[in-house]
Amino acid sequence: MLLSSPFLIVGLILNILFPSLFSVGGPSTALRVISIVILIPGVTIWIWSVVLLLTRIPKGDLITYGPYSLVKHPLYTSVAFLVLPWLGFLFNTWLGVVIGIVLYIASRIFSPEEEKTLAEAFGTTWDEYCQEVAMPWL
Repeated sequence: MLLSSPFLIVGLILNILFPSLFSVGGPSTALRVISIVILIPGVTIWIWSVVLLLTRIPKGDLITYGPYSLVKHPLYTSVAFLVLPWLGFLFNTWLGVVIGIVLYIASRIFSPEEEKTLAEAFGTTWDEYCQEVAMPWL
């Protein structure tokens, strides 16, 4: 978040000052429908991931099910690809796409350290999880 926050703040200020530079042209009815259709699973995955983190981490559990069975970092991935861009389109700006990309890049930069900590904490359980997760590269 620290890496992507400046982009978010500057982007929002520029979007307010110069909305025509960021406009997606409406959005059109088709873009509005597509955005809502993608936002529904995006927000659902995001909330599900947050709930799992808040309920399982205090118990010392490695979360390997639900959205975590699909990708190692569903919280970051869902916000970066399924929430921010499409929410931006609903608000008539492509800024959400840029901020989503920055957030995803930042998460990829910092995730190896997080994964190293998880590997140390969970050992072979972590290794097995890494082999079983559907899209470990995402």
